[in-house]
Amino acid sequence: MELLKLVVAALMGGLAAYLAQQGIAVFNDGLRPILPEFLEGRMKRRELALTSFALSFGLVIGFGIPFSLTSQLILIHSIFLATDIIGTSSPNKWLAAGLGAAWGVLLTIGLQAVVDAFALLPVNFLDALGQVSSPIVSAFAVFPALAVALHHGWQKGAITLAIQLLVRQLVVRFNPIAIGSANINLNVEGTALVVGMILLLIFAAREKADVSAETSLAAVFSDRVKRIKQNALVLSVMGALVAAAANLGVVAGDPISLSLAAEGNLLDAGIAALARGIGFVPLVATTAVATGVYGPVGMTFVFAVGFFSPHWIVAAILGAVIIFLEVVLLDVIARFLDRFPGIRQAGEHIRTAMTKVLEVALLVGGMIAGNAMAPGLGYFVVAALIVLNEAAGLPVNRLAIGPVAAIVTGILINILKLLTLFTPA
Repeated sequence: MELLKLVVAALMGGLAAYLAQQGIAVFNDGLRPILPEFLEGRMKRRELALTSFALSFGLVIGFGIPFSLTSQLILIHSIFLATDIIGTSSPNKWLAAGLGAAWGVLLTIGLQAVVDAFALLPVNFLDALGQVSSPIVSAFAVFPALAVALHHGWQKGAITLAIQLLVRQLVVRFNPIAIGSANINLNVEGTALVVGMILLLIFAAREKADVSAETSLAAVFSDRVKRIKQNALVLSVMGALVAAAANLGVVAGDPISLSLAAEGNLLDAGIAALARGIGFVPLVATTAVATGVYGPVGMTFVFAVGFFSPHWIVAAILGAVIIFLEVVLLDVIARFLDRFPGIRQAGEHIRTAMTKVLEVALLVGGMIAGNAMAPGLGYFVVAALIVLNEAAGLPVNRLAIGPVAAIVTGILINILKLLTLFTPA
């Protein structure tokens, strides 16, 4: 099984770097609109490589790897942001594929090496570091209410939140639900999340617009849509690899599903990944149609498929089918979004709401983890690093500062332990 994981990681990294080198797909949403400048000859590869590095390197170091350390699963950003850099920097597609494969293997092996190194420290803080994610699951269910509030006003947001809260507590009160001889144990936060998403989509679907076939986004950029469709098969292979990797416990697509999958709650991880995917449909579809460049994980539903599937082979088949359908139906999706601008706008608000909720949850999680390592001192150090980061103009992204501060706290208490200035509780 470990060998299989390494093979999947290598193939995934290699193919992602190949896709980036060929300008077929990149992971960084900010890089995608820049690719046409290079593909159409208005930008040199050196300029593209520097731009890719500037957009992605900080996120690999400050976001992807710290989250991966908190759960011992790899956050997909650690692989695909790096393969964006490798692919856009490589003059040759085979060199890109080789370096991407090497990065996938190195990251998979290296993460375990770091975990083993923690065990040799005077104070092993890895278990406490895992508490960074403890508030995420409960807090994440709130984001649909925030998205409704951002889009339709705080009153509708408050109504959505009240209904979510009521449903949540009803599930707590009546779980498990008996149906005949079977008992169904509903997930509390997952049920609240689903109810919130349903309400969000109901509000969004009420806004409609009349768009002619000639003025639709897909019609305006028909050549670029055709370019993506020509690469449907290779993108489907990428979807198969990502779904298989998620099923095997190699990667996760976001911090929420990462923490859930690390705890073995694959069903809940799938629900979280599915909700996130809904929020990414407008962004991925719009940028893909406008640029002719897709993403290696598509609209991110491949992660949900990976978590829901009973076996990695099933996950791979379904992942390939999902990406293939996304690509083939890309112009249909674009016309649908043109027809319902409320849903397109809802996608923006969903991502904003997710980010805001995660920022709060991870700041709280960083404090909890720091205090678990060193009661009192942990709160002091994590709080200090968070406010200093704000004062310095956010050199570390708000999403990452909680985990980073917790890691720094762990390193600090080991130094203090060696100086005999700290005694573990």
